[in-house]
Amino acid sequence: MSLIDTRTDESIITIFLKGHIDSGNAPDVEAEIREALNGNDISGIVIDADELEYISSAGLRIILRLRKEYPDLAIINVGKDVYEVLEMTGFTEMVNVQKAFRKISVDGCEVIGQGANGKVYRIDSDTIVKVYYDENSLPDIKRERELARRAFVLGIPTAIPYDVVRVGSSYGSVFELLNAASFIQLIREDPSRLSELVKMSVDLLKKIHGTVVKPEDMPDMKAVAVDWAEFLKDYLPEEEYTKLHDLITAVPDDNHMMHGDYHLKNVMLQDDEALLIDMDTICHGHPVFEFASIYNAYQGYIELDHNNAMEFLGIPYETCQEIYRLTLRDYFDDKSEEEIEAISRKAQIIGYTRIMRRTIRRRGFETETGRATIENCRTHLHELLAETDSLLWE
Repeated sequence: MSLIDTRTDESIITIFLKGHIDSGNAPDVEAEIREALNGNDISGIVIDADELEYISSAGLRIILRLRKEYPDLAIINVGKDVYEVLEMTGFTEMVNVQKAFRKISVDGCEVIGQGANGKVYRIDSDTIVKVYYDENSLPDIKRERELARRAFVLGIPTAIPYDVVRVGSSYGSVFELLNAASFIQLIREDPSRLSELVKMSVDLLKKIHGTVVKPEDMPDMKAVAVDWAEFLKDYLPEEEYTKLHDLITAVPDDNHMMHGDYHLKNVMLQDDEALLIDMDTICHGHPVFEFASIYNAYQGYIELDHNNAMEFLGIPYETCQEIYRLTLRDYFDDKSEEEIEAISRKAQIIGYTRIMRRTIRRRGFETETGRATIENCRTHLHELLAETDSLLWE
């Protein structure tokens, strides 16, 4: 029976220690570690102590020998008892030791938000947690915390995460949101508030778009959209691909903030103030990229299967249509319906580019639903590109 497990990601090996390691089994543990290292081009070691219950001096000597070979060795997910041993012996001063994260369960909890990288659950009346899909999400959590902090400093009302927890095999960020409710939840409870809440969300969106950021502080959405287009080079007719690429690259650089995944499940009401959650998509760029994302949330992703509206947002397809219509009307309140429709169609070019790329990358050609989605995007892009000379508006 194996005494350890290992996982190698590029040149970093993670060694999962288990149970008790003492003088009786330490030689066998070290032999298994050496076997895992042998013949591999390893530049660093991470020791995961999540399942380690006890380690004696014999086990500690294994770690010391490994640290001599790999000076950046780190020990993560260290429980209370093992941490006390490491602290008492001075290991916490010599080695990068990270305590285990508090473990929580979201079983039975309400999903109040959902984005590209995770779901947001309400734990209790005061607390929510965003659980990331990716099990290796700690760098993403750190990045989102920093983006949220930067947005908050710039005056954007947003929930700031105060703790990181383990949720099953993944990680989550914990936020304090006292008695807050998502705009979608409020609309479900009282549909007569739809227009009022959309107007509040648009006011917040305008505040976001009116905020200038340092380009180096946040991702450039234009560069991301160019990558989406370049991915489709082999999947669109050459003339259409060239025009798509040229339209996106012609959008001027813009240092105004964007949310990047703006829909009413990501906007909360707390003490009569609208505030944002799910900040990992914060970036900067021209509003056409924001409205592409908004179109996809309320139309693009649910176009072929209207039931997806209930699954993703928890509201009927018809309500999604109305929210999208009112969002555009309130944001572009100085423009005619014809002008607003023209802006929407410009944004749809970016939206369908994103959906098509996403579907292909998720092996869409292998399923009937995926093939239908790809063909639907291709059809829309053919029509929209033929009528569009610029993604900008006055």
